Amino acid sequence: MPAATPADLLAATSRLPAPVGIIDEPTLWSNADDLVRRAAGVPVRVATKSVRVRSIIEQALARDGFAGVMSYSLAESLWLAEHGVSDILLAYPTTDADSLRALAADDRARAAITLMIDSTEHLDLIDRLVGGAHPPLRVCLDVDASLRIGALGLTVAHLGVRRSPVRSPRQAREVARSIEVRSGFDLVGVMFYDAQIAGLPDSSPAVRLVKKRSNAELHRRRSRVVAAVREHADLELVNAGGTGSLEVTGSDPAVTELTAGSGLFSPTLFDAYDAFESHPAAYFALDVSRRPARDVATLFAGGYTASGAAQANRMPTPVWPEGLSLIGTEGVGEVQTPVKGKAARTLRIGDRVLMRHAKAGEMCERFDSVALVDAAGDVELLPTYRGEQKNFG
Repeated sequence: MPAATPADLLAATSRLPAPVGIIDEPTLWSNADDLVRRAAGVPVRVATKSVRVRSIIEQALARDGFAGVMSYSLAESLWLAEHGVSDILLAYPTTDADSLRALAADDRARAAITLMIDSTEHLDLIDRLVGGAHPPLRVCLDVDASLRIGALGLTVAHLGVRRSPVRSPRQAREVARSIEVRSGFDLVGVMFYDAQIAGLPDSSPAVRLVKKRSNAELHRRRSRVVAAVREHADLELVNAGGTGSLEVTGSDPAVTELTAGSGLFSPTLFDAYDAFESHPAAYFALDVSRRPARDVATLFAGGYTASGAAQANRMPTPVWPEGLSLIGTEGVGEVQTPVKGKAARTLRIGDRVLMRHAKAGEMCERFDSVALVDAAGDVELLPTYRGEQKNFG
């Protein structure tokens, strides 16, 4: 549970200029312990895109149960390797020519970083950009983990994200075989990201049924895919899961490691899962700059809408004082965000409202630093990626 109330967090950071990002340190590390507990002995990679604060990533890696990071950019991966991170799985294929050339030229980086591919087309691109006679690069095969519901051999519904064209054991075997006979690449891993389980709150009986059905299908297919790939590669890792699916995905004996990041901060999109209770650790505070009506207060800035389908649940949520809500016709704004409710009547110009972001690391792209508040209320400013002058897209 949080070591401080929302009011305490605001009091601890009151001297800092707003907008200000805030991390409740005791809750952050309690959340880390809970991720490890839920993983039940399976190592957990830290998803860097869901943190974007290097010092927090490093401290998480120093804790029992965490091993390695899952990065989102090759430039980011090279930067983390420079700072001593020795096990980096890049979650997405890259087309960054400069970073690929830097990787090929750096022995330490090549040993630390595993690239993601989902077709031989990615290998062809790397060869063109780097040159065909490059040293061996570590690669991981991304396998489609979505649920497809079909009839008469046709796909009626696709539930999950659209990532890899590789889905079946036969398709995975073909890619693995092509890598085996090709110089310049070592296939060391396979990844399955079950977005329709890990990223889907338990909002209804229908959703729970879909998640249960998808997990059962993945347990059957994943082991067959892994066996097919092992015919042509000595796999070091089989990565799967996310914050929302650690228990079910980690129970699959084919999986050697899990990934989680959002669960450290616990943004609002993770408030409605049956398997665990969300304990928010990340917030941001905005100043009241106007009072346009008795029950409306206007906040400076706040337009920090999360990525994904444009829906209300992608917008930040006011959480303190209690009883505030956004105005549907305005939402959150680039320069100002109005909030309404009885609590707005007591707010004065210069007061602060505490908000939660819908997603985790995206919040940190808005701030050069975040205020880490410890159990005693002391504050340490930690630079974000942005604060270290790093923008990885």
